[in-house]
Amino acid sequence: MMLSSKTVASRGVRGAASRRSVRVEAAAARRSWAPGVKAPAHLTGELSGDFGFDPLNLGKDPEALKWYVQSELVHGRTAMTAVAGILIPGILTKAGFLNVPEWYDATDAALASSGIDVKALFMVELFLCGFVEGKRWMDFRKPGSQGEAGSFLGFESSLKGVKNGYPGGIFDPLGLTRESPEKTKDLEEKELRNGRLAMVAFAGFLAQHQVTGKGPIDNLIDHLAAPGTTTIWDNKVSIPLLV
Repeated sequence: MMLSSKTVASRGVRGAASRRSVRVEAAAARRSWAPGVKAPAHLTGELSGDFGFDPLNLGKDPEALKWYVQSELVHGRTAMTAVAGILIPGILTKAGFLNVPEWYDATDAALASSGIDVKALFMVELFLCGFVEGKRWMDFRKPGSQGEAGSFLGFESSLKGVKNGYPGGIFDPLGLTRESPEKTKDLEEKELRNGRLAMVAFAGFLAQHQVTGKGPIDNLIDHLAAPGTTTIWDNKVSIPLLV
């Protein structure tokens, strides 16, 4: 059956309108770190936790962007561990369930009580961290290589087919990343949100200690005791913000 030129043109217009509608909806659904701020072209929204934030265009190089993604993961996970290690013992000590020093004195106190040599501890940490980071780097350079036979002391089968930066396998005993791609991406984004919050929190802990000489729990107690006068604006931390 032959179609008239008017019918073909009409369908073409409707098809073009439909494609424009899809593009408009996609643009409207694009999340931004600040209202009205357009995301750079190299951030398409495909990455987990991508809100279009890259004011210096550091991720414009695709290879550099891949490394920044992995760096953020590691820094976020380290910060989450650090923040938990600061807050939980601090809260339990204040509640009377523990009796441990503040985080900034904890290392010296532990070394003094255990008699462990600092140089020996450093060398052990250097070896262990170097081994793990080396394996991570090799998997970054060649994704999936650490799942190949003979690459990981007999445990490589547990890492086969997993995503770089997200080990899965034996490190996902509940199988949370095997439910669906949508569920996995949601979990990845939640981890990034918490990791970013933890990095900001740890930077705050450092600044607070530098200014007040106290830990975050003591700082919170002081603020609650005098919320109108014990704030960031009443100490040296606020000076860069005011300038």
